[in-house]
Amino acid sequence: METGPGEEPTPPAAPAAPKPPGAADRRRKVLRRTRRLTLALLLLVLLPTLTAEIALRVNYSGDPAAGARTRGKDAIWLGHAWIDGRKTDADVTALADRLRDTGIRDLYVHSGPLEDDGTLPASAYPKARRLIAAVHRELPGVRVQAWLGDELATESPDGLRLERAATRAAVVRSTRQILATGFEGAHFDLEPLHSGDRDYLSLLDQLRRVTRERHALLSVAAHQIDPLPAFHSFWGATTGHPKWWSQAYFGQVARRVDQIAVMSYDTMQPLQSLYGGYVAQQTSLALEVTPPGTDLLMGLPFYHENRFGHWAHAETVPAAVRGVRLGLTRTDAHRPGFGVALYVDFAATEADWRAYRRDWVRR
Repeated sequence: METGPGEEPTPPAAPAAPKPPGAADRRRKVLRRTRRLTLALLLLVLLPTLTAEIALRVNYSGDPAAGARTRGKDAIWLGHAWIDGRKTDADVTALADRLRDTGIRDLYVHSGPLEDDGTLPASAYPKARRLIAAVHRELPGVRVQAWLGDELATESPDGLRLERAATRAAVVRSTRQILATGFEGAHFDLEPLHSGDRDYLSLLDQLRRVTRERHALLSVAAHQIDPLPAFHSFWGATTGHPKWWSQAYFGQVARRVDQIAVMSYDTMQPLQSLYGGYVAQQTSLALEVTPPGTDLLMGLPFYHENRFGHWAHAETVPAAVRGVRLGLTRTDAHRPGFGVALYVDFAATEADWRAYRRDWVRR
């Protein structure tokens, strides 16, 4: 500012004191920090997931070996109607027509469930002898196994408790009882079975002695293997349901049985390519730890539900078979003790059967 002669200069105005931040400013800062933190957390979760999904898609690429097809060691899970009187000899004849000239060697016929104390009432399988005789007549060489299972009390207060020695002893007695009916094997599906369960291994050791005494098979339905190291521990901590087994535990189970069938469905994969890549990975992981003396079977989804963990448009038989063939090709292409297991007869469509024959059976 200019001043005239003899005038005192006007002092500059003092700067205004800063205003304290208001509530609106504080809210904006909190929102910015929240958005940054949310984005960081999303990246932390999504980047590994996206990387894993890309790896599965890559795993679905390539060409399977021409010889990566049936070895005549396949199986199918059959519903309870086959032994409770609903199915007739005519149905067995139709089933034989369906299975003839495929690779199916074993029928897992639902014969339970076990009671929660491990017992099995004979009323659960009233027509078993008739079915076994009819299958032997129509399909010589095909084996009939009793499919036994129950819900375990691992994630709820109800169910079968393997930690009880009396319960395990009852399961062993039930197995003796049903094998005496004429079944050529016992196939167990106990869920949810957590990785590392020592009581289950103890039960398998006891069951193996029984099946060997009767020259019968011991087979199990197995959980999937960790797609990432220790993934079952992470998933169990966050959801309460571990779902997967470690690869080491899978190997411990496989060494105790004659057959192990991976339930390679309900995988939460949204696309056929990702599901097929997942099955290829599971096939390789299972082959790496299954001893040569144990037959390994990979499950095929012969059902079409849409629910959490399973999208029918993604989990298809063609995608599963291609994944199985890729995993077999890359890991142990000439392994004789290998097959697929079809789940389940009463939900299968003609398209499922055509895909199985075209993509897996055709030589």
